Amino acid sequence: MSFTGVDSLDRSIDKANAWLADIDAGFGTSDRRLAYRVLRAWLHNLRDRLSVEVAAHFAAQLPELLRGVFFDGWNPGRVPQKYDRAEYIRRFAREARVHDSDVAKAARIVTAVARRHMSAGVVAHAFGLLPADLRELLEPTGAEPAAAGPSAAGSATAGGR
Repeated sequence: MSFTGVDSLDRSIDKANAWLADIDAGFGTSDRRLAYRVLRAWLHNLRDRLSVEVAAHFAAQLPELLRGVFFDGWNPGRVPQKYDRAEYIRRFAREARVHDSDVAKAARIVTAVARRHMSAGVVAHAFGLLPADLRELLEPTGAEPAAAGPSAAGSATAGGR
């Protein structure tokens, strides 16, 4: 199906939809708005921790539409920003409009989706620049990448921020 009549844009929309569908599946829901908010929060919080060069390299792997989301509101003169795990959780929860207790699960779901759709090297390089406590939040060591169950959907949407 052609959304725009422009092949490259239509492919980008299809790829972005695939990311959102995978995030929905991780939550066990079909709430695309939740999936988008969580993806956007994940992208922005990662972006803001990276240098300009690493952020640009990471973004180059994203579908064109998601690259726009990644860079939306970005101020390259103010990165990388240094903040701890608690601030990461607050920022993510506020942007995704989920409860603080849902951030770890939501972040892990998106990390698993990013690893499916991007080259392992670019994700590993970006994550390698993060402090250990943030890497552990996004993807616990020794754990399977997030294969979320249906319980996340209820907690992330009910009473979320």
